[in-house]
Amino acid sequence: MRPDMLPADHIAEAERLLRTATQYPEDHEPLFLRAAAHLELAGDRERATGLYSSLLAASPAPDHPHLVKALQAANLWEYGHEAEARAIIEGVRAAAPLDPAPWEIVAETLESHDELEAAHDSFTTALRLLLSPDEEVPYATQSLLIGRHRVRRLLGLDHDTWDALADQVNPMPISLDELHDPKRLWSLGSENPEELQAEITRLRAELGSYRTALSRPFPVALLHWPADELAELLTAYPSLATEYPSHEAHLTQVESALRDLAATGTPNLGIVTATVPSYEAFAASEQSSPTHTPLLPQYTTTLAARARATPWPPTRNAPCWCTSTKAYRDCHGGG
Repeated sequence: MRPDMLPADHIAEAERLLRTATQYPEDHEPLFLRAAAHLELAGDRERATGLYSSLLAASPAPDHPHLVKALQAANLWEYGHEAEARAIIEGVRAAAPLDPAPWEIVAETLESHDELEAAHDSFTTALRLLLSPDEEVPYATQSLLIGRHRVRRLLGLDHDTWDALADQVNPMPISLDELHDPKRLWSLGSENPEELQAEITRLRAELGSYRTALSRPFPVALLHWPADELAELLTAYPSLATEYPSHEAHLTQVESALRDLAATGTPNLGIVTATVPSYEAFAASEQSSPTHTPLLPQYTTTLAARARATPWPPTRNAPCWCTSTKAYRDCHGGG
């Protein structure tokens, strides 16, 4: 789903996700985390903390306890519980998780509260744990490199080897030095169209990072219908042909939309694969008809929240997301 299609009524979306958690108890952890993110966006931080606490107290324990703790600490600090947040952050750092998401949340939380030295130390410690010399930088680790570069610019530190690597993985058309310049002079009041566009691009990049931080680890996802499922869908609900004129056009639209999102700096992109029975069950749970097209993005969001998303893009030599059996570079990744 595109960022501008995210639900505006965050309380209602949180309630919907919590209802979904009762239907899919095996997916309660990602659904609770997604609901907590919406509660934070709505300003109900106390209730969000309650969801984090219930996850940590649950039996069996959550699959990603360090992620839950990092999100809980970030939320607590935002509504005045700094001492408790610091204690949780130190616990996460001491545990040294081998997952980039908790490290990024911890480092960005420290950075947002002007704890730049501690943020730099967290980014650096994470990279030492997670990044092996001479390996291709995993997608999930790239944001740690870019975040570390940003903090080093704020601290006025010289470039090092990891800063150079951050430049290499930077998906934006603007260099990181320019993007992270603490003294940048661009103004939205500029009469120069090129300057105005450059500032808009920067702001979009920063907004994308902020949104992702709030909803991590859930990707901004697009819905993919395999050929047989799309054929079954259109046979049962012919009116949806306006949404899906052909399977080929559908696949092209998915890849194009994801590339557009990547070009605007939106990270953490993914694809969720639909099935007709699953979509019909979702429509029934929402007391609606499968022909009601606004259900499609809601269905996509629910699948992503249930950890059903596959990260995009695949590596060039990996099988294409469209299930063609071709390598991504020889299929939708070409060109």
